[in-house]
Amino acid sequence: MNDKLYYTIGKIAADKHESITSKLADDTATEQDKVHALLLDEIMALAKNRLSVEKNERIAEKGGDVWVERTSESHYPHIRLHGGALEDDPPM
Repeated sequence: MNDKLYYTIGKIAADKHESITSKLADDTATEQDKVHALLLDEIMALAKNRLSVEKNERIAEKGGDVWVERTSESHYPHIRLHGGALEDDPPM
């Protein structure tokens, strides 16, 4: 996928999240809206996590001091299934 498509998908998801959040506040959300809201909440949280991971990895690659949680001395947390870090091992 290209960057424009990713941006458009994200924009639509954010717009839909805002719409559903408004329905929730007005107490007019359907059960399906509530399920969609949970999914969009998760997607948005994972996107924020992915950006944070990428930022920290860029800083670490340049020798900067960043906080990283490790599951052991040898690798970073395994969170591929949740969309955060793409690899277990730190960048070389």
